[in-house]
Amino acid sequence: MGANDRMELAATIVLNGLTLAALYFIVASGFSLIFGLMRVVNMAHGTLYLVAGYVGYAVFEPLYDQDLWWAWYAGLAAGVLAAAVFGALLQQVLLGWMQGQELRQALVTIGISIIAADQILAIYGGNPRQFFAPDAIFGSTQVPLVGGYPTFRLVQIGVAVAVGVGLWLLLNRTRLGMMIRAGVDDREMLGACGVNVPLVGVAVFALGAALCGLGGVIGSTAQPLAMGQDGRFLLISLVVVIVGGMGSVTGTAVGAILVGLAEQLGQAMFPTYSVVLTFVMMVAVLALRPQGILGRA
Repeated sequence: MGANDRMELAATIVLNGLTLAALYFIVASGFSLIFGLMRVVNMAHGTLYLVAGYVGYAVFEPLYDQDLWWAWYAGLAAGVLAAAVFGALLQQVLLGWMQGQELRQALVTIGISIIAADQILAIYGGNPRQFFAPDAIFGSTQVPLVGGYPTFRLVQIGVAVAVGVGLWLLLNRTRLGMMIRAGVDDREMLGACGVNVPLVGVAVFALGAALCGLGGVIGSTAQPLAMGQDGRFLLISLVVVIVGGMGSVTGTAVGAILVGLAEQLGQAMFPTYSVVLTFVMMVAVLALRPQGILGRA
């Protein structure tokens, strides 16, 4: 392999890692809001990915069969809305009165994820499904050192940047963000100031679920949607938040980039054991900086 080929391979690996990191960030940012900021142990986060994917596909498929250009956008909106509603109901009905009871939250949400996965399997079956991106973001784009690269995967990076900037502005430049950060440190004092803490909790949970739903439709456009991906994205979200630091949007972005690059590098160097590199990195971060790279001490 010549020098140019090695450079092209390295650039492709890095770009693959960044586009994968973009998807991981979109999904994990919702988990960071729910787990990192609200301190709610939601082990059904991956289920939100499946719910958004399958509900969105149920809306997308008949419209796509009619060759309607807005089919994908309708599926995206339906998937995000379904995940947000599912998340809000989960918080309002089950998790809201379990605040601070991490073990009970974990067990309840694991049970919900099992029930939801079984119902999705019964309704949609086990065949993989996949969205098709609209023409505007389909095809390939010329990228220096790489050549033609799928346009939609580049769009993933743009969406992830928009999500990151939006979350940072929300948490640091709005009244809702101030209430969220205050509630992390002292929920009782926030309630004493006249803030409806349970309502804030439902709103944040719905936002986190919507972000996971956004990732569900985008991820199901880049790769087939199939049963079992709920467990994969729950695990990835955990690793990203642990590595980057709980409750930090910037930390979540850093964690997603590290995990995405590690996964792609591992697949290029030793495909059979590629997942080992990701967990070695997580163990190293926990050993050297238990709160995560950008987490609060």
